[in-house]
Amino acid sequence: MRITFTIILLIISNVVMTYAWYGTLRKPGEEVAHTEWWKLILISWGVAFFEYCFMIPGNHIGRSAGLSLAQLKIMQEVITLSVFVPFMLFFMGENWKWDYLWAFLCVLGAVFFVNREALMAS
Repeated sequence: MRITFTIILLIISNVVMTYAWYGTLRKPGEEVAHTEWWKLILISWGVAFFEYCFMIPGNHIGRSAGLSLAQLKIMQEVITLSVFVPFMLFFMGENWKWDYLWAFLCVLGAVFFVNREALMAS
């Protein structure tokens, strides 16, 4: 249950962080507001605060549930890609490339290797 809660918190933190990092960018073809970069930084930092409100407890709960740092990091990377790809395609209007799938499969391979010991023991 704690690992499930960890995953939920990390998904929420990634949704918020993806918006904080990339939400100030515009879709190609849209008029770009002439907002000064320092204002964008302050906006992003304000949004990122809420990301930390989910990420920090998520990592602590995951660690207390017995996940290693490597497992937490690889889990975070898979979640990041799972959140970022739909954001990139649907919110930002970027085009799909099959290389994204192959790269994602490489990350899933990392998930296997970082958890191989636990998988073989069960």
